[in-house]
Amino acid sequence: MKSKVRAHIFVSGRVQGVFFRQNTRLKAETLGVKGWVRNLADGRVEAVFEGEESAVNEVVEYCRHGPNSAKIENVEIHYENYKGDFFDFQVR
Repeated sequence: MKSKVRAHIFVSGRVQGVFFRQNTRLKAETLGVKGWVRNLADGRVEAVFEGEESAVNEVVEYCRHGPNSAKIENVEIHYENYKGDFFDFQVR
């Protein structure tokens, strides 16, 4: 059985107004990852991903570069215990 993980990330840089959330949702849905992504008032993007470890890692890796118009300065990642909280992936 494959292990499931949860990753809570914060992405800073030019990540708002560049379709970062929508593209992250598409990537997550393609890989079967559940969770959410949202903009923060301070200009960062926050996301929580849950799913198979390899799929979650692939979405996190996507967030390290984002869509072409994004300019990523930092990705802060916190791995947490898998909770199974989500049924789908949402843009908040």
